[in-house]
Amino acid sequence: MAKTPPPFAITLPATSANLGPAFDSAAIALRLHLRLRAVAAPEYSIAATGRDAEICGRLEPNLILATYREVLEAEGRTPPPLGLTISNGMPIGRGTGSSAAARLAAVALAVHFGGLKWKDNRILEEAARRERHVDNAAACWLGGVALVHPEGALRLPARVKWPLLLAVPREMLPTEQSRALLPDCYPRPDAVANVQHAMLLAAALVEGNSELLRRSLRDRFHEPYRGPLCPLLDPLRAMAGEGKGVLGAVLSGAGPSVLMVLDPAAPVEKTMRRIGARLAKLGLEAELLLTEMESRGASERRRVG
Repeated sequence: MAKTPPPFAITLPATSANLGPAFDSAAIALRLHLRLRAVAAPEYSIAATGRDAEICGRLEPNLILATYREVLEAEGRTPPPLGLTISNGMPIGRGTGSSAAARLAAVALAVHFGGLKWKDNRILEEAARRERHVDNAAACWLGGVALVHPEGALRLPARVKWPLLLAVPREMLPTEQSRALLPDCYPRPDAVANVQHAMLLAAALVEGNSELLRRSLRDRFHEPYRGPLCPLLDPLRAMAGEGKGVLGAVLSGAGPSVLMVLDPAAPVEKTMRRIGARLAKLGLEAELLLTEMESRGASERRRVG
């Protein structure tokens, strides 16, 4: 008789991809987490708490369980049923990497409960292949700021000292719908500008330089096309131009949430009140989530037993 695997737990951070000009090339891990504990069980069950608990607690459809089963079946294994306990702190379907976190959690569960002898890089590769975007998966798995390249991803030695603020609308925006808005080709000036700004962004993150960061968060690849479906972007980006506590504002992933980089020299609570008042004046609703870079990725936050 096969030995029953011990319980398994993993904590996965939310992520924000693109960071303005680094389209499909960079993402940052955030201190908003999906915490999951799993045990082998006679049948599948989920006990979910936290944000979007109703979505997290569904047995069908459930991205974690579906991916878990698919991975093991592709490897010729019979997936043992699991009992999951989920505590979710990240917004779902709003540009903060929830599907990448779910994919990674599922692959890690398959490796543990299916007895797969996969290394960390194989786990990340499998999740990224199924997610079809490496950036969010890499930042979630590695922590910090992840850079994507044709052969994989690496963690940038970033000095992100700035407070980060997510403006999260009530409405969801499917990534497929947002990506369908993008053109197949770009004018050369737009491509050159994005390369320049992305390189400046990397320098700003490594040096922790606020002025370089302020100048780098300009995009011509995706935000001009996605902006009409993301009404928070323009007013929050305008506040960055005013120089009153907001260094920059970019779409978080494919949107509709907006990630703001705050100036630590200004009182954060005062800046948040100013942002809330501006949105209210414009008749826009958003939840403001104050966070920061999460240096520890999911690969460091697994526990057996």
